[in-house]
Amino acid sequence: MSDDVGAEEPDEAHSRPPGVGDATVQALGMLTKALEYTKRTRGHLYAVHHTTDGADRMLAEAVRMLCQAGHEEQADLVERELLGRDVIPGMWTYQLTEAYDRTYYRVFTAVEEQVRHDLAAGRRHLAEAEMQRAARSRRHGRTAP
Repeated sequence: MSDDVGAEEPDEAHSRPPGVGDATVQALGMLTKALEYTKRTRGHLYAVHHTTDGADRMLAEAVRMLCQAGHEEQADLVERELLGRDVIPGMWTYQLTEAYDRTYYRVFTAVEEQVRHDLAAGRRHLAEAEMQRAARSRRHGRTAP
């Protein structure tokens, strides 16, 4: 009953290289966690991009419907003030996502990768892999290596 599907131990890519101490593993774990938050932020920006585009399409439909209902003045107001408007001065949402990628996200990912390379032979998720090993050892009544 307790057979774990895919329960093999983490591979070499997730094993601590010789000479890498606990403090380094924890610091790398925190750096990676910060990167993961940045990835989530990037996803939220793309959600803003997609939903704003959807709202703009709905505005175009509202303009059409207002005209059809005989409300030209209000349709003109919506079209003039809202349809295709910049979300921040000089930018649509696609430009916002591109700027975030270019000025922050790509730099962040490159720095995180460089630090992992410098300190842990580029290995990822060392802290999590060690937590996985420890949890499995406890579950099976063994002492973690």
